[in-house]
Amino acid sequence: MINNNTLDENMETLNYDEAVKLVKAEVERALVKSPFIIREYLSHLALTQGKYIRATSVIVAAQDGNGYVHSDAVKAAGVIELIHLASLVHDDIIDNADIRRGKPTLQNKYGKRTAVICGDYLLSLALKMASEANDKNRGTEIDFPDYISRICLGELEQHINNLNLNLSIFQYLKIISGKTAALFEASFFAGAAVLKVSDEELRNYKQIGYYIGMIFQLSDDCIDFDTSADIANKPVQSDYEQGVITLPLIHAFQNLEEFKQKAEKAKITREEINQAIMKTGGLAFTKGLIKRYYDKAMHRINELEINEEKKTKIIFILNKAARIQ
Repeated sequence: MINNNTLDENMETLNYDEAVKLVKAEVERALVKSPFIIREYLSHLALTQGKYIRATSVIVAAQDGNGYVHSDAVKAAGVIELIHLASLVHDDIIDNADIRRGKPTLQNKYGKRTAVICGDYLLSLALKMASEANDKNRGTEIDFPDYISRICLGELEQHINNLNLNLSIFQYLKIISGKTAALFEASFFAGAAVLKVSDEELRNYKQIGYYIGMIFQLSDDCIDFDTSADIANKPVQSDYEQGVITLPLIHAFQNLEEFKQKAEKAKITREEINQAIMKTGGLAFTKGLIKRYYDKAMHRINELEINEEKKTKIIFILNKAARIQ
């Protein structure tokens, strides 16, 4: 049920826990209180909310030296979460996914056409929420439409390269920098912009978000090969079957020419894929790249002029992206 403790227009500063709680209430309110014609569909989405890692990133980045955030950070975090939710709805349509976070996907329950329209509507909700900031001088640097376009172009480039066995590492990293890393970058950027940090600090926050986003996607690539569906809470061993070529498989194709030649001539089995990745060390290669991004993120974090409490929260998000418990 929706929490009645939604954002008060007169509220200016909040502590961390209050802010996170209000983000969830704002997003749920936007979904459940939508126009009647679409309410049933968006209310279904409200039941499948995730861990709010991107929204939490906004709040953490927006914390001042005393641990407080301006209320506009809640709006910015809500925008990020709605954009993310829209991207998931569209992803599930593209992937023909039946389950998301243990619940039927929107496209599975109501059909693809309905799901497409709902995903589009979520983007309109996000832009509307972005216009509702109380202090118009805060966060004006963040260009949400630009980040939405980067996500869309990343998704389109992935689709265009479906089953492209010649996809290079550089091309793949470019794809995920849009489809996944862009929204993490936007999250840290938005929080820092609300906080009104210096231009140099703003660049550091953006770069941290970008690195975390790259780590998040590369870690997700590994999950498809080394984690069960029960633990991942989503289908695994399915990227290639959906036409998606991820980094461990790119590495295998580049190092096993006979394996690539067979894939070009006939359908390869999941067992053959797993054996090729094991033989070429595809997971170790991917995790090595994750480590490089992780070290770069830590370098940027250490450059921030922040207290230990805030630093600990940012590192926690970094570790979550890297699946470090």
